[in-house]
Amino acid sequence: MDEIVNRVANSALEVFDLEDYFPMQPIVEMDISQWLFGGFILKETEFRDQLKNHDWAQYKDVYVALYCSQDAILPAWAYSLIAVFLQPHTLKVVNGTKKELLLAVYQETLDSLDYAPFRGKPLILKGCSKKPVPQEVYVLAVQKLMPFVKSIMFGEACSSVPLYKKK
Repeated sequence: MDEIVNRVANSALEVFDLEDYFPMQPIVEMDISQWLFGGFILKETEFRDQLKNHDWAQYKDVYVALYCSQDAILPAWAYSLIAVFLQPHTLKVVNGTKKELLLAVYQETLDSLDYAPFRGKPLILKGCSKKPVPQEVYVLAVQKLMPFVKSIMFGEACSSVPLYKKK
């Protein structure tokens, strides 16, 4: 009987898994309508008082996505003022959704990576993930990887889709 050989494990093929860079710290979505009069109207004095009396320490070492669930008209400074209170405690604050926060975190992470170890190698951009990696992050990753790699495939080693091959 012939020995079974794992050709994938023995190849130069590299796997780039975006799930490896998914934030480990909690992500909190904060609805600012809780500080609006009737959920819709920002009264500056009351708004500032509520922010001053809020327990901001509960957001220590988390990511915060600020949004307003109501169709309120807010002054441009409202989100910025909340960010002033959050900044000393949080890892990052974004005005937007959890997805937009993930995009911002991934952008910073992908910008800081050293891609030199992938130089000249065939690469699989792992496509199956258990965590909610936004689709846009795959587009960012491909752009970062292309200058370094020999080729990029998407998926798994057993069933991958070719995306790019250096000429």
